[in-house]
Amino acid sequence: PCSGSHVPTGAPRQVTAGQLRERGNAQFQAGDHAAALAAYTEALSLCDAGPERAVLHRNRAACYLKLEDYTKAEADASKAIEADGRDVKALFRRSQALQKLGRLDQAVSDLQRCLSLEPKNKAFQEALRVLGSSMHEKMKTMSCTDSKVEQMFQILLNLEEKDADKKQKAAQNLIVLAREEAGAEKIFQSDGVRLLTQLLDTAEADLMLAALRTLVGLCSGHRSRTTAILAELGAPRLSAVLGVEHEQVSLAACNLLHVMFDSLKEGLQKDFRGKEDAVVLDSSKDLKLLIKHLLELLVLEGASAHGRDNALNLLIKVVPRKSPKETNNSMSLWVIDQGLKKILEVGSTVCGSPGSLPVTENSRMSASVLLSKLYDDLKCDAERENFHHLCKDYVRSWFHGQELVGKLRAIQTVSCLLQGPSDAGNRVLELEGIMDSVLSLCASVRESHQLVAVEALIHAADKAKRASFITANGVSLLKEIYKHSERDSIRIRALVGLCKLGSAGGTDFSMKQFAEGSTLKLAKQCRKWLCNETMDAGTRRWAVEGLAYLTFDADVKEEFVEDKAAMQAMFHLAKSEDRSVLYAVASTLVNCTNSYDHEEPDPQMLELAKYAKQHIPEQHPKDKPDFVKRRVRKLLTAGVVSALACMVKSENPALTSSCRELISRVFLALVEEAEDRGGVVAQGGGKALIPLSLEGTEVGQTKAAQALAKITITSNPEMAFPGERIYEVVRPLVSLLHLQRTGLENFEGLMALTNLAGISERLRQKILKEKAVPMIEGHMFEEHELIRLAATECMCNMAMSREVRARLGELFLAEDSDRLKLMVLYSGEEDEKLRRAASGTLAMLTALHPPICRRIPQVTVHWLEILQALLLSASVELQHRGAVVVMNMVAAGREVAEQLMASEVLEILSVLAKDKEKP
Repeated sequence: PCSGSHVPTGAPRQVTAGQLRERGNAQFQAGDHAAALAAYTEALSLCDAGPERAVLHRNRAACYLKLEDYTKAEADASKAIEADGRDVKALFRRSQALQKLGRLDQAVSDLQRCLSLEPKNKAFQEALRVLGSSMHEKMKTMSCTDSKVEQMFQILLNLEEKDADKKQKAAQNLIVLAREEAGAEKIFQSDGVRLLTQLLDTAEADLMLAALRTLVGLCSGHRSRTTAILAELGAPRLSAVLGVEHEQVSLAACNLLHVMFDSLKEGLQKDFRGKEDAVVLDSSKDLKLLIKHLLELLVLEGASAHGRDNALNLLIKVVPRKSPKETNNSMSLWVIDQGLKKILEVGSTVCGSPGSLPVTENSRMSASVLLSKLYDDLKCDAERENFHHLCKDYVRSWFHGQELVGKLRAIQTVSCLLQGPSDAGNRVLELEGIMDSVLSLCASVRESHQLVAVEALIHAADKAKRASFITANGVSLLKEIYKHSERDSIRIRALVGLCKLGSAGGTDFSMKQFAEGSTLKLAKQCRKWLCNETMDAGTRRWAVEGLAYLTFDADVKEEFVEDKAAMQAMFHLAKSEDRSVLYAVASTLVNCTNSYDHEEPDPQMLELAKYAKQHIPEQHPKDKPDFVKRRVRKLLTAGVVSALACMVKSENPALTSSCRELISRVFLALVEEAEDRGGVVAQGGGKALIPLSLEGTEVGQTKAAQALAKITITSNPEMAFPGERIYEVVRPLVSLLHLQRTGLENFEGLMALTNLAGISERLRQKILKEKAVPMIEGHMFEEHELIRLAATECMCNMAMSREVRARLGELFLAEDSDRLKLMVLYSGEEDEKLRRAASGTLAMLTALHPPICRRIPQVTVHWLEILQALLLSASVELQHRGAVVVMNMVAAGREVAEQLMASEVLEILSVLAKDKEKP
């Protein structure tokens, strides 16, 4: 990195605003617009005089125009014009920016003002002529677009038009046109919403899809249009379209509603400058109207099963707060009051019972996730008590006076709550008669009744509050069902209940619940059912649930990874439509890869525990690193990466934050060995890790970011993350630099960013934008040698960016700073990598900031011997860096040059200058 320019390129950094402006002018003339922008920006921070500030804003506008940031160019030019309305340069620059932003009428107005001030200026005359013809073209295009829009609607709404290809093309053109802001506005202004409503009312799937996808374009990021469209279409119509039988149409309606929610919540702020409060009130009313209809759809008998699922998914996405930092949870409170019982209606549905709602295999899981999110969004005990009260009321309404059907619905509600907000589930489970009914229905002769009861028992089994009661009362019952039931669907569920109760000791080898060999027998039966393709996927899912508990036992893990058919059957299930299996698959893989958290016990505490005769956890011999490494290899060979990548793509509520965390843990285990990383990337692992690192629990995001770092360190980042994907990796890597992360995470984050920073200026700018430089600099002064080295190397690569060098120059020249001293001392360390990084940074900084050259002799008495050692090094790279630093110091001032030439440096340089092998 230090082979660039080494002649000082400007005045010292601590200078006046005027000198900075001159430097900016020189840099602008030389074509370095980013550096000029930095100089003008710094000059602005030092300048108070109005006229001087106006000139700097005008100059910054010129930089922004060159850098193609037209919004900022317009803003800066406007500030210059506010100071002096006759500033023709600022007016001309603003007109250029406005033209690029598509605001041609305003651009013309500025140009006309320029000409009125300088009527003979040929540049202004030519610009106005070009802009005039451009506006004429735009008008022509717009009138052409007008006729095209009209034509497309005529084709689509003509009932006699039989040419399917013609209709499809017209529909596609309409969708494409709506994606562009100008096209969307044109459709909207051409009575498009009324015509799109007619398309929706045709009840023809293709026409409805075209209308919904076009409406997505119209609503995206535009609050005022969304409000108008909602008023025209009406929430009942949108809700009805969401509930249709046609799956694609329902999904498209779900997508439209999601876009509408986002636009109503966020919107384009520029549409509403100065009247935000009024708009927020209106938006709140519209949001509640849409949510009210979604809640009503949940219990609408005529709504389709997937329409109901889509409504639940939407509510999960739009109702709870995105972050605890948001203080307003009023939407969740409103939904609980208005719709909790409607959500429980879906959760309590017993398939096949008279009058039950149509649901899919995912519906009850979605209801559980929504209930859990709503419960987690509550802020105080009073709110939670209200939630519990509503749940209890609902269960009692079914349990008392409704005979057997009511009891089944009540028990199904308990299952739904235990899978979601388990606190609420436990409270309901304690209601009088509930647990007795569960136990008695487990022995029912009717399969559907027995299924409901056994599932409730299973969900209750892993909730600590009830575990002891169920261990005492449920184990013998479940064993009885498992041994004697003739139905596999019941036996498999009973087996899962036994698995849950049998895994109470977790990974503690000394805490086995069952007799020796029993867990292996249960696991073998689970694998057998898992591989039985004649059984339905819903039943086979329970086999994975069983393995999720049994794989706490290392013997079970070893047998599972030896059974390739079972592994591939599980991966196949993970890719299937039934997304409720995701958590069980992820849990099984976490167990097999030992990627759960396990702290090494303190030896002294162990001795104390032995002395006090307390229980001491024991690790299974087959959970030692060599066994884990072999298991990871077998999972990779069986195709685990493609299964995980498919799981991450899922837009289903079953992919909860905790599920994402489990998947991140598995990925981190899979990339532990450098030789496995290429294969993980090739099968889509790199791509899948990016969303995992940006969303989910903090632990999950950190694990995914660490996996990305490991890949970036040992692979070519441009191949591992092709195209724009490489820029998406920066933010997760920067998150590893935070102080609350472990030393290893800091180190790997720095190493990965070093690789990225060495690739291109655009990547360095992205790292800079993510505010990584202060953190990198902080790690340069760490006590840990490897972290210090990694940070210095990273900064050396970052210093190839002029902006970073400018910032470092300021920091290194600060009066109370030891940064420069430390960088000079690092250049004399024994570790060659550290010396190379530190001296490379010095070489670049001394080229840009002559004051640093003059400061070096003041920071340490060892400066001369460090420079001499660099020049005499056996490494050509270190010699080169030393020579550049010395040359920059000689050029910086007579006093420093005399000190250098009076020392042995002159003699060393003379020798080096004659060495023809080192040009």
